[in-house]
Amino acid sequence: MVAKLHYESEMPQIEIARKLGVSAATVSRLLQRARALGIVKIEVMDLALPDEITGQLVEALQLKRAAVIDTPSSGVLAALATPLGNLLKEEGLAKGSVIGIGWGRAVREVIHAGLPKIPDVHAVALNGGLQQSAPHFQINEFVRQAADQLGGSAHFLHAPYLSSVELRDAFLSDPVVQQTTGLWDRLDCAIVGIGLPHDINPPEASAATANEQAIGGAVGDVIRHYVDLAGNLLPWEGEERMIAASVEQLRNVGLSIGVAATVEKAAGIIGAARSGMINALVTDTTTALAILDVLQIRQESP
Repeated sequence: MVAKLHYESEMPQIEIARKLGVSAATVSRLLQRARALGIVKIEVMDLALPDEITGQLVEALQLKRAAVIDTPSSGVLAALATPLGNLLKEEGLAKGSVIGIGWGRAVREVIHAGLPKIPDVHAVALNGGLQQSAPHFQINEFVRQAADQLGGSAHFLHAPYLSSVELRDAFLSDPVVQQTTGLWDRLDCAIVGIGLPHDINPPEASAATANEQAIGGAVGDVIRHYVDLAGNLLPWEGEERMIAASVEQLRNVGLSIGVAATVEKAAGIIGAARSGMINALVTDTTTALAILDVLQIRQESP
């Protein structure tokens, strides 16, 4: 029934949840299960070449640069490593350039797949870590791998992303720590993921706090800075305790690259671009078309 309402009647997931008296997360899981069991089969037909879609994305989201690849049958996140590397090389990063590294599955996969040699750059963590074993939270490991692949130096942040105000202030006042955090004001490039909305992303997958999960209207986040579809920032209780690069620091980056794929992230990518926290995008055709569809819907709405 859920699949028929969503795919045949084109009813949004939120409306289905209200109609059936269940959560949006339950609706999302049922739709995913329907696809996994073969109840729903989706065939994506690319209506335009990646280069054409790239131009449309740059114009629609007012990006500095973008790269779109044909959606592979598997391993889409790893496949984004090559276009990401091309953007880094096109930016002309030189000796002494500073590259900020965020966390998330997409960032992990592109770094694992490999970055190009750009000797003598600085790779720096953009946020503290989590006491979680999940691979996509190991930001200092991402920084180490990135620095090794680029041929540069690694700058770690041995701190939790969320602490008490007192601990945060004491930590950030430490001269050794400032050698890392001071690089946030000198970022030439950033590589960040785009988080999913919490209503379709289980808490254990994002390790979000209760306050983060309670944010209303969020379509995604960039290192825990949450946005709505219009790109407005959505403050949350506890954000002032974060140990992470600020929104303004991300907005001042020469090339802030969002790396993301899956249609569920379309709205989050739009919000991140409109917020100014990313000004470049690496994605696949399926996600790119979903972004353009959302933008078209918005334009046609009264």
